[in-house]
This record gives sequence, C-alpha cells and structure tokens, in this order.
Amino acid sequence: MPVMFKDPTPAVPAGRSYGRPDGGIRPVTLTRAVMPHASGSCQVEFGATKLICCATVEEGVPKWRRDAHAGWVSAEYAMLPCSTTTRSRRETSARKGRSMEIERLIGRSLRTVCDMKALGEYTVTVDCDVINADGGTRTAAVTGAWVALYDAFAAMVDAKKISRIPLIDQVVALSVGMVGGRLLLDLDYSEDSQAEIDMNLAYTGRHEFIEIQGTGERTPFSRERLNAMLDLAEPGLQELLRIQAECVGWRKRA
Repeated sequence: MPVMFKDPTPAVPAGRSYGRPDGGIRPVTLTRAVMPHASGSCQVEFGATKLICCATVEEGVPKWRRDAHAGWVSAEYAMLPCSTTTRSRRETSARKGRSMEIERLIGRSLRTVCDMKALGEYTVTVDCDVINADGGTRTAAVTGAWVALYDAFAAMVDAKKISRIPLIDQVVALSVGMVGGRLLLDLDYSEDSQAEIDMNLAYTGRHEFIEIQGTGERTPFSRERLNAMLDLAEPGLQELLRIQAECVGWRKRA
C-alpha cells in the first residue's frame, strides 16, 4: 500500500520511499475509464500522489480561434480540500496563481503533441483534480491528462466525429532536483519541501523536451549541474513513456 507522509516538514531520509535509487521513479499506476460521464478519464498514481484526469469534448472553439479552422485543447487543475495535511480552500472566483501556472503547463504540453487541424473545430478540456498530494502533482497531471485525452479522441473516432486520433506523440513529465546535495528523480513531498534545486520536465516520445521548469530554490545551479539533472531524468522519463504507451496500446509514430 502507498505510504502517506503526514509530517509537513520532515527531514530528508537517508533512504528513499519505496527503496528506490536516486534515479528511480515511484510506482506508477494509470487506470483508464474511471469516470463514466467523461469522454476520457484516467486515475494516475505516482506513489502516494493520486489524481483523476477527465477530458470533456465540446463542439466549437473559443471566439479568438474560429478563423484557424482547427481545434483547441486546454486544461484545468485543482487540489481537493483534503488532498494535503491541511485543508485547501476550494478555488471559486479567486484562482490561485500556482493552479493557473500548472494548468498552463498541462495545456501547453498536450497541445504540443496534438494535430489541431485533424481535431477540427472541437474544444477538449482536461480537468486534473488532485485527490492526494505527496509531491509531483503537476508532473503526474501531465502524464495522466495525455491518457484521458487519448481516450477522448478515440471516443470521437468511434462516434465518427473525426477520422483518426489527432495525436502525433506522447507526453509525460517528471520532477528532478537536488536535496541535501544529492540529485534525485521524482521527488516526493519530504524531498521536494527540502529541495535546494527543483525542476519539472515535460518530455515527448521522440525524446525531446517540451518544457524545462527549473528553480534554484536555495542555491543557483551551473550548466554542468543542469546537464547532470537532465541526464539523471531521461531514463526515468523513458520508463514513464513505456508505461503510458502500454496503458493505451500506443505504437510509436514514424
């Protein structure tokens, strides 16, 4: 069973959760079709971090998009009130800057691997709701949102709304950082809360980066250290691509 870390300010442990090495990812589970009313849905688990991602298809596109003769994909992100050790207030009229930043990351990542012309004049919104937070919620959201989007597109093909699934590639995401002088992949909360350097990476099936969000939380980092972090992350990202592809039966495009 996944372990939930209750202490909000734990010391960094000598060993890592799930007995993994510095370059190891947490156990990952992707479960499809968890929300029957959604066009596509996925429950994603990275260790104790758990989210539900649901895709909704609507006819038409935003007004500013109408002359493009192409579709649109966006995302929304929220943390449920009891997803952390202290209650998070529901976001209603006043959106949190963090949530808006994360949903932009998710949306950009998804749009980069979509053929909007093939989608036609439809809008797909992927809602990513955090059930339990133990670090890496945004990276888990990107990974699960792609699965939900894939299934929504497949449902559109079945309904003869579009002729093919308008995805040109996969996208996954992971965090990497430096904690206590150690470079670590896929940080859980106990690690992330103590990180000197924190970075989130969105990555495609063609082994290209969509986004590199890096911050020297407590110390700056050199080009050499940046390269070392990217080198540590790539095998884990490729493993995540394999898990995601196996989940939906994706075959790599030429």
